[in-house]
Amino acid sequence: MSLVDEQAAFLVHAANLIQHAVSLGFVVTGGELYRTPEQQALHVKAGRSRTMQSKHLSRLAIDLNFFRDGQLTYDKATLQPVGDYWEALDPKNSWGGNWSRFPDTPHFERTL
Repeated sequence: MSLVDEQAAFLVHAANLIQHAVSLGFVVTGGELYRTPEQQALHVKAGRSRTMQSKHLSRLAIDLNFFRDGQLTYDKATLQPVGDYWEALDPKNSWGGNWSRFPDTPHFERTL
């Protein structure tokens, strides 16, 4: 698949994810989708990321904000059903909440 095809599949899955999260009772707002290399470098410098190889650079990652009962949550256990759904959509999908080295619960990405 071309990069455009991968980006299109990723975005369809992101839409499915948001709808699923809403059906689970979350309110979802947008975070970051695309980052410039300069933005990514700032994230690395600030310790919010460890790599300049972020999928955000190729529009294959999104950070979402999840609210329950009016409160923003990054809690892994609370978001696990959302992450499980994301990873079940396609073997190329990865949820940052399942990462052992640098857990990132708002992060959803697609690998090439």
